[in-house]
Amino acid sequence: MQKTVVIDVVGLSRSVIGAHTPFLSNYLKTRHIQTIRPVLPAVTTTAQSCYVTGKWPSEHGIVGNGWYDREDAEIKFWKQSNHLVKAPKIWEEARKKDASFTVSKMFWWYNMYSSADYSLTPRPQYHADGVKAPDCYSYPPELRDQLQEKLGQFPLFNFWGPNANIKSTQWIADASLEVDRLHNPTLTLIYLPHLDYCLQKFGPDIPKISRELGEIDGVLQQLITYYQAQNANIILLSEYGINAVSRPVHLNRVLREAGLISVRTERWYELLDAGISEAFASADHQVAHVYVKNPARIPEVKQLLEKVPGVRAVLDEAGKKEHHIDHERAGDLVVLAETDAWFTYYYWLDDKKAPDYAHLVDIHRKPGYDPVEMFMDPANPFIKLRAGYKLARKLLGFRYLMDVIPLDASLVKGSHGALEAPEAFHPVLITDEKLSEQAIDAPEVYGVIWKSLFGNS
Repeated sequence: MQKTVVIDVVGLSRSVIGAHTPFLSNYLKTRHIQTIRPVLPAVTTTAQSCYVTGKWPSEHGIVGNGWYDREDAEIKFWKQSNHLVKAPKIWEEARKKDASFTVSKMFWWYNMYSSADYSLTPRPQYHADGVKAPDCYSYPPELRDQLQEKLGQFPLFNFWGPNANIKSTQWIADASLEVDRLHNPTLTLIYLPHLDYCLQKFGPDIPKISRELGEIDGVLQQLITYYQAQNANIILLSEYGINAVSRPVHLNRVLREAGLISVRTERWYELLDAGISEAFASADHQVAHVYVKNPARIPEVKQLLEKVPGVRAVLDEAGKKEHHIDHERAGDLVVLAETDAWFTYYYWLDDKKAPDYAHLVDIHRKPGYDPVEMFMDPANPFIKLRAGYKLARKLLGFRYLMDVIPLDASLVKGSHGALEAPEAFHPVLITDEKLSEQAIDAPEVYGVIWKSLFGNS
């Protein structure tokens, strides 16, 4: 077996490699860079599941970062149980070949209750008084305590939200190296999220993201230098590239105006009632799963959505099969955005009736992905004072809501998920040896990792 590390640099594409990534640019002079044809949807959980199973979403079942649970009648995003991935993982197959094989899974998704030997993933503490405290989850359980004692508390509030920055990525890198020193796993999977933040906020505007590019370049230098000294094979890759967008598309508002969405009123705000709605969209970047209560109405809903500006295509059963996303978790229809558009989860027609969680970083209650969570409301000149006041309440032990997130989807300048962006914005695979002249499909990454571990055997 050959020791191997796979470093997932989120958002890395040819479009951002250059003068502001001097270490990576120099490293590439003696390596091979190849395009990965993005899977549909080109999002974190789906891409990673393809890489570690070698299967399409139609087989492993991860059709997005979230989907509608038809039994619970709830839209669920960012769940973490590895049991959701319905295909064998590469480390499980590797153990059959060599019982001494071990794997470290550092912040790759679906990390909880996996069969990995060592794993770590974000997991806040949710206290009874409403406080969300930073923490992470590990296997074995004592690994969390060992790492936080050495590195400090995992910086959860720098992992996502308005304060997301290099601190979380640096902590993950440092933790990965510490696990390697402690346990020397055969395969290490490392997730570095840093570019995801700036690219979605500003798009691939190099002058605006130059600092972040330099920061991730420094972390890569640290990791690659270390693993080269360990004689490990190094594979760099990404799940998607991020292209510029300028058009937020509110599919649920279209469905609401057509009388297809039902809401429940609580206090002053409206909550999407998915279980009784005739049709609704679970938005996920540039892809949305649309669930239709009465199958006889699917053609009607498809025709309605095809007319929405910013929609490139609406996939029915034949279209889903063609794109390998024909799984029971997928929507009855799958909607794809134009390259310069992305889908919000917004379903209310009056911002005064927006749910309370709309102004929060609340990835589990929102019925769709919300990149606006990376911004504090720029229309409020006192927003930082408000955030400071809320933080003070938290530190004093009082209940609080950090309700500082705006409802202005036009702030978002970068997105991903659909398939029509130019190749410069596609995910990449960087290896020591040349693999092919052609781009490879996402499930083929499995074979690249396997060959690194075991050669051609």
